[in-house]
Amino acid sequence: MKLLIQTLAMAIAMVIGTSTFAQSPTSTTRQRKATTDDSSAAATNAKAAEVFTTSEATGDKSNDKNKPVEVAADAQNNRADQAAEEAAIVPYYNNFFTTYRLGPDDVISVMVFGQERYSKQGIKIPPSGRISLALIPDGIFVNGKTVDQVAELIKKRYDEYIIDPQVSVSLDQAGSYRYSVVGDVGQPGIRLMTRRLSVSEAIAEAGGVLQTGNRKKIVVLRKQANGSLAQIPVNLSAIYRGEAPDSIYLVPGDQVIVPGNTLKKLQTIMGFTQVLTFARLFTGGW
Repeated sequence: MKLLIQTLAMAIAMVIGTSTFAQSPTSTTRQRKATTDDSSAAATNAKAAEVFTTSEATGDKSNDKNKPVEVAADAQNNRADQAAEEAAIVPYYNNFFTTYRLGPDDVISVMVFGQERYSKQGIKIPPSGRISLALIPDGIFVNGKTVDQVAELIKKRYDEYIIDPQVSVSLDQAGSYRYSVVGDVGQPGIRLMTRRLSVSEAIAEAGGVLQTGNRKKIVVLRKQANGSLAQIPVNLSAIYRGEAPDSIYLVPGDQVIVPGNTLKKLQTIMGFTQVLTFARLFTGGW
């Protein structure tokens, strides 16, 4: 009887266990499902991270599409200052090239629109001042003329061969305008004037005034029509302090003289004294 009861209990236990096992998923199924869920979540997170990174790299933000780009106030001020400086400089350059009088060693180019055979580039003006062009055997005298005046002369000559010729003359290289800076400057000498220059700019290009130079008594020598030399005083110290305008511009042939100051005179005296002392020692007497 006891054995029969044990056998029935074991049978009931096996039936209950089999039913429970059939209703609940296996551990393997649970593991696969968990792995699948984790992979999907990881893929979703990776995709979101990739989209966010791409958006950050390209600067494409959906919330900022209609937002105007902000520029710092300093950057706006710098741009305004640069534009103002360029607008102030351009007239000086344009004025220089439009009023430039051609001379020896200048290089010009003649362009005839639609007529390459009559155009010529890189013409170096000889000392005679006369350049040769196609169909103009005697040439064109250009010394002392502006590029616009030369273009008008060539147009009149080519009007015999071309219907309404369109001629333009450009200055490629300025070589005839020269000025000099002498005295107590870093690099004295003669220089080419390739643009409009003020006295302060000319001195700066010559290396600036030395410690022995007098900035207050600079003189510009300018040749007059009658052959005499006019003296134009320039106070460079006052210009640097903003007390005087830098309004004196050089013309071809000007000579800028920077005299010595008290230190220069003292050095000269000391040098003369040393030479005199050496001479007395050499001669054996005082």
